[in-house]
Amino acid sequence: MPGAVTFPANPDGWTFDAYAGMDPAKAEKMKAKKAEKEAKLAKAAAKAEAKKAQQAELEKAKAANEVKKAKLKAEKEAKAAAEAAEVQAWVDQAKATPVGSKKSVAGALPKGYSPMAVEAAWYEWWEAAGFFKPDEDTSKEPFVMVIPPPNVTGTLHIGHALTNSIQDTVIRWRRMMGYRTLWLPGTDHAGIATQTVVEKKVARETGKTRHDLGREDFLEEVWKYVDDYGHRITNQLRRLGSSVDWSRQVFTMDETRSSAVNEAFVRMHEKGLIYRDNRLVNWCCKLKTAVSDIEVDYIDIPKRTGVNVPGYDEPVEFGAITSFAYPYEDGSGEIVVATTRPETMLGDTAVAVHPDDDRYKSVVGKFLVHPINGRKIPIIADAELVDMDFGTGAVKITPAHDPNDFATGKRHNLEFINILDDDGCLNSNGTGQFAGQRRFEARITVVEHLKEIGLFRGVEDNPMRLGLCSRSKDVIEPVLKPQWWVACGDMAADGCELVRSKELEIIPEEYEATWFRWMENIRDWCVSRQLWWGHRIPAFYVAFDGEEATNGSPGAPSENMDNWVVGRTREDAQKLAEEKFPGRAFTLIQDEDVLDTWFSSGLFPFSTMGWPEATPDLESFFPGQLLETGHDILFFWVARMVMMSRALTGEVPFKQVYLHAMVRDAHGRKMSKSLGNVIDPTNVIEGITLEKLHQSLMGGNLDPNEVEKAKAGQKIDFPDGIEECGADALRFALVSYTAQGRDINLDIKRVVSYRHWCNKLWNAIRFAMMNLGDDFEPKSAADFAAVAEGLPFACRWILSRLSAATRKISDAMFAYDFSSATSAIYGFWQYELCDVFIELAKPLLCGQDEGAKESTKQTLFVCLENGLRLLHPFMPFVTEELWQRLPGQAKNMDQDGHPRSIMIAKYPTHVEAWESSEIDGSMSYMMSIVNKTRSLRSDYGLSREKAELFITASDPANLKLLESVYHEIATLTTSSSVKAVSSPDQVPKGCGVVVLDDTTTIHLSLIGVLDVPKEIIKLEKNLENGKQRLSQLETKMSTDVYVQKTPADIQAFDADRVTKLRAEVESLEHHIADF
Repeated sequence: MPGAVTFPANPDGWTFDAYAGMDPAKAEKMKAKKAEKEAKLAKAAAKAEAKKAQQAELEKAKAANEVKKAKLKAEKEAKAAAEAAEVQAWVDQAKATPVGSKKSVAGALPKGYSPMAVEAAWYEWWEAAGFFKPDEDTSKEPFVMVIPPPNVTGTLHIGHALTNSIQDTVIRWRRMMGYRTLWLPGTDHAGIATQTVVEKKVARETGKTRHDLGREDFLEEVWKYVDDYGHRITNQLRRLGSSVDWSRQVFTMDETRSSAVNEAFVRMHEKGLIYRDNRLVNWCCKLKTAVSDIEVDYIDIPKRTGVNVPGYDEPVEFGAITSFAYPYEDGSGEIVVATTRPETMLGDTAVAVHPDDDRYKSVVGKFLVHPINGRKIPIIADAELVDMDFGTGAVKITPAHDPNDFATGKRHNLEFINILDDDGCLNSNGTGQFAGQRRFEARITVVEHLKEIGLFRGVEDNPMRLGLCSRSKDVIEPVLKPQWWVACGDMAADGCELVRSKELEIIPEEYEATWFRWMENIRDWCVSRQLWWGHRIPAFYVAFDGEEATNGSPGAPSENMDNWVVGRTREDAQKLAEEKFPGRAFTLIQDEDVLDTWFSSGLFPFSTMGWPEATPDLESFFPGQLLETGHDILFFWVARMVMMSRALTGEVPFKQVYLHAMVRDAHGRKMSKSLGNVIDPTNVIEGITLEKLHQSLMGGNLDPNEVEKAKAGQKIDFPDGIEECGADALRFALVSYTAQGRDINLDIKRVVSYRHWCNKLWNAIRFAMMNLGDDFEPKSAADFAAVAEGLPFACRWILSRLSAATRKISDAMFAYDFSSATSAIYGFWQYELCDVFIELAKPLLCGQDEGAKESTKQTLFVCLENGLRLLHPFMPFVTEELWQRLPGQAKNMDQDGHPRSIMIAKYPTHVEAWESSEIDGSMSYMMSIVNKTRSLRSDYGLSREKAELFITASDPANLKLLESVYHEIATLTTSSSVKAVSSPDQVPKGCGVVVLDDTTTIHLSLIGVLDVPKEIIKLEKNLENGKQRLSQLETKMSTDVYVQKTPADIQAFDADRVTKLRAEVESLEHHIADF
């Protein structure tokens, strides 16, 4: 700065004044500026220093925090590792149990629940101990179920898990109820499914077809496959806890069941219930076999759409209707017809019109000429088939390739011409130049030819349903084939009468309509299958020696259907043929076909008991009591069992049919491998990573695109894989889902929640073990009943709730209302036993009143022991583990008549003497106070702080009750004290207030706990809101329209609301004044 030069201090002590000689005012001004600048610089330096120090502190704190976090993380990891090691040691110990031996439960109860440890070893012990077998006491009432036999080479999916969870729950409950139970297991040979899998395996490994191997060698391969993979299903059933009698396990292709199938076919043929006929079947050209209706999947085609068909490089067009003309024989004109399958015109044998259609009345009886083969095509009148308002009112008739046309052909005695070979190529029956072409290639070339000869009239979109083979995805072709058929009409009528008379009960009842719809419109059942794996049909074709030209070929259009004989053995057939064709030389040719898998399944309820032999099992356990299955096979399996049982034994195979819902994913989608939402129950039980879920998609029949789509679906639904849930949680979730109706949308998160709930049960038993003591001895039922009246209030209440829950569960189980049963048992354990009684028991168990302490212990034991038995049918593993650990259970292993396992212990029954509506009502009132108080505490953000609680009760009865349960209320509301008073004047100022009802108000003392001014603001806001609602209601009620037109019950309800609102407003005003 000019004029402000500073020199170093000199040693003589004088200084140089830079402002000497300057104007004083100017000098002062310059000095002030300099001082200001120096101050700013000093402030900036100080600020920088402070910031540096602050940053250093922050860095230090951050470093300390990181050290702390690392320490906490290490401690957490160490704790988790220690817990994991503890659990693993427990698991290892459980798994080390010798197979079939009882698992040791000695020592302290582990800290937490582990599904893997709990579920180890119990099943093998149950099985080895014979608990799954029927009781030897034949005086007991039997209860029998047969398992719906899963495919032997398949794996269980979640739908099977639902079936088996329900069935095992029922059979365990009935066993504990004292019935002589039998749940009989078995597997199905699954003709098409198994043969298809093995054919692909053989082709993949050897490059050969089954025809290259020959029938005998191929069947050897199938049996090897069954031996190698058949155990997967049974292992899964064991993992679920299914208590089936494995000593009676059957397979539909075993010797006894094969003998039963043979006998059934012969007997039904002898009765005229099985016959040979040339009729339409669902033909799969890829598999070269007829398939049942249940093996046909339908897709909707809204308009012309390309569909990928096996064996074709390009998509095949569907959803189109093609019009073309047939010329009159006399050349006088033409009739235009339309079809969605142009290639079938090669098999047309008539054109139908409506008899009332004036356009065609004059031409009925005339002939058209087929433009390709010259066949004369009659014009017929048929009111049943033809809708004169659709299209031209003329319909082409192909009797050998369309169900409706087949019926028309029968009515009018038309010619039936099959134009297809078994592989879907056109044969030479009038197909002209198109012979040898594949059916969908001919679809194109026939239309092109019609265009060339001027008979093509156009093509339009046409919505349609397209049937696909569920196994091969090939388009199903209706084809005329000589096959074996079951005459179902009379048997179905009998089945309808059984349901109407309630001799057979269908549950839920709504499915009766489905039963009647199917049975009253039933068609005869084709039981022939062009497979090698299955029960070969015991029918023999008689080929006469020297008559090769006229013998015909079995299964072909040339077959002579009268040449068949049916016999149990070839020797029987030989005798029958000799009697039928005396004096003629012949050779017997056994039918190459096998029976539909559903035929052997239809015999399952009695073939499993040894039929046709008069076995002890057949006498003791047939008919059964219950058939449980999915509603989707009500007709395909249930109806056939009923029809065949009645035809062959004269008995209804079971008294009741319970039909469960279909399992879909959490989004409501059908389970599909290509969506990646098919769930293996073992993966839910044991847990699985996302990577392993992806791996499970490999090696199947999905193409690469479908695999990627499925992986994407799995990643969305299970981003972290599936948590280990255990069999108990899965079973409980599935059974509880049965209230959803026709479909179950399974959310794995719900299963996980029940796995956590198992930990709640675990902790309840752990609490008991810590508080009952090693020397605790439970009283006998009689001794406990004698003292029940003198128990503390909480004990009498929980016993009342236990009896009520037992009654509700029993009623629900008899009604097959599994959802209500699970809700009742869950509600008792969760909301009454754990949330209320155990909390109330804690101070009693720690108190000085030895009488109350002992009563509480005995009550706690009764509730836990009964609760475990109530829960056992639903959750067998965890209940066995905990029941065995309860005090006093060691004696149940003695030879003194006590059950050794919970699964054969008696199921609880309600105790009338325990139930008290008065005590239930008192507790309900008390709990409403508790819940309101908890909400009030939550509103104020109180957690552990204990505050005084005052309750005003103008009703003397309520006041008396409150005075007797203040300890219970204090315990459940975390209050330092509870006082019941009759008037608000007895309540100190400074309380939070909530109105329970018009006679009861709750006051929570906030002095020393909360900021009172803030509470006043809150109360004033609530008061304003209350006054506003009261004013609106009073204004509405004061109008003439309200008084004249509002129903009396509504006016009474509103009047009650006014009374309560006034009481609320008065209470709020009072307590604002108190503050």
